[in-house]
Amino acid sequence: MSATENEVLRSWVEVDLDALRHNADVARRESGTEIMAIVKAGAYGHGVARVAQALVPQVAMFGVANLREAIELRDAGIDTSICLLGACLEEEYESALQGRFHLTVNSLDQAHALNQLAGKIGIHAQVHAVVDTGMGRLGFPETEWQEGTIRELIHLPHLTWEGFASHLPVADEDNEFTHRQITRFREMVQLTQTHGMRPHWTHLCNSAGILGFREPQSFCNLTRPGLLLYGVSPLPPSQSLLRSTLTWKTRITLLRQLPAGHGVSYGRSVLLQRPSQVATLACGYADGYPRQASNQDTHVLIHGKRCPLLGRVTMDQIMVDVTDLPENAHVGDEVVLLGQQGDEMITPVELADKAGTIAWDIFTGIGRRVTRLYCEV
Repeated sequence: MSATENEVLRSWVEVDLDALRHNADVARRESGTEIMAIVKAGAYGHGVARVAQALVPQVAMFGVANLREAIELRDAGIDTSICLLGACLEEEYESALQGRFHLTVNSLDQAHALNQLAGKIGIHAQVHAVVDTGMGRLGFPETEWQEGTIRELIHLPHLTWEGFASHLPVADEDNEFTHRQITRFREMVQLTQTHGMRPHWTHLCNSAGILGFREPQSFCNLTRPGLLLYGVSPLPPSQSLLRSTLTWKTRITLLRQLPAGHGVSYGRSVLLQRPSQVATLACGYADGYPRQASNQDTHVLIHGKRCPLLGRVTMDQIMVDVTDLPENAHVGDEVVLLGQQGDEMITPVELADKAGTIAWDIFTGIGRRVTRLYCEV
């Protein structure tokens, strides 16, 4: 969604495409590889079409969750290779093959089904073999990735093995496990090549893997940055490398002077301790602002100053205390929910912590009725 002429914006995000490209350069430099830019879930809430168009010159491939997202990218004019990271349903196979998308293969049964269908419609399926080295979500179990499996796969005539991959579940939490996992995956790469499967791409690292581990650079030639593209490092020491890509704003729709003892929002979980000026904002949990941030010492920025939320976040509106602002607030004033205003900043990690969740959830939760605007030099 983008702004239309004469539209009055009530809640919107401003996406900095130059910052996005800067972060992609960081991913390439830190990993020493080409990148598969992860743009699933609407490019983490940033808007997939414009994000992908901005990144095309810097990426080898785009990664999406499913067929619908892949088609959306093609419809946006993206000709770059697209990989469906999630397992396809059988009913989706033909459309996925006809779309020339890269597919992940997670079992012999899936490989045989894709091979049979690809032969029937007269094409070669572009596929990536996935091995589960600890995530427990997709892929061949480690114990099944043996010589017999590999030889059976490479003799399927209608499959082209574009990639070999695994995934890191705790690269931002458990270095010891991750080092062992990297070692096991390297051994599997060697086993795979020894028995005749030599995919063009070998890929393992997500954002935390890119920023925290150097070993994969010796045997991988592709990485899959997601969160770091959007300006948030899963490893705090690396945050200074990245630039913020998204500012989320809304407006004051109403200002009211309320007496001490007055309740604010549903449940009257907040009773004002003093006479207060309360601003009502044009954003709520239906826009993606997390209801779980209610009554958690959460703040927004108005006139470059922090203003505390009052009471529970409602579906379409939230209330904040503007009593202590050094200059008067006015109806229509811009409010920053995420991002920088003046010298103050509210980061996705801060808001996520208040809501008891993660930055990924904050980004992808920003709703459809929040307008996306794009800026670049």
